[in-house]
Amino acid sequence: MLKDSHLLDDLNAHAFSATGEAMCLYGDPTYPHRIHLQGPFKEQRLTPAMEDFNSAMSSVRSSVEWVFGDVIGSFKFLDFKKNLKIGLSPVGKHYIVSALLRNALTCIYGNNTGAYFGVEPPSLEEYFS
Repeated sequence: MLKDSHLLDDLNAHAFSATGEAMCLYGDPTYPHRIHLQGPFKEQRLTPAMEDFNSAMSSVRSSVEWVFGDVIGSFKFLDFKKNLKIGLSPVGKHYIVSALLRNALTCIYGNNTGAYFGVEPPSLEEYFS
């Protein structure tokens, strides 16, 4: 799926800061390690700095999962295993619409992820503009 998405090509072309530094995404250990796609250190013997990095990134990665949980928790029909069949229903469209609606609720009420990172959500007007 990663190859089919062309995400790495897009990152190689566009994922640079204003000062030219490479920016990266952090993902599962199963993804290939690239300059724009990082994951946890997997060496048998980790230095204390590597262990600290893995621990810090694991907690942030877990908080990202909360957002997916918010969407699924708010729209139970998205539980793919029970209700949706890829090829028989527009699974992607269902998820996108549900995520937009969940984000609108976050704009109004906030969420745990924003509270964890100490950020306020945008207004509905800002989000949908």
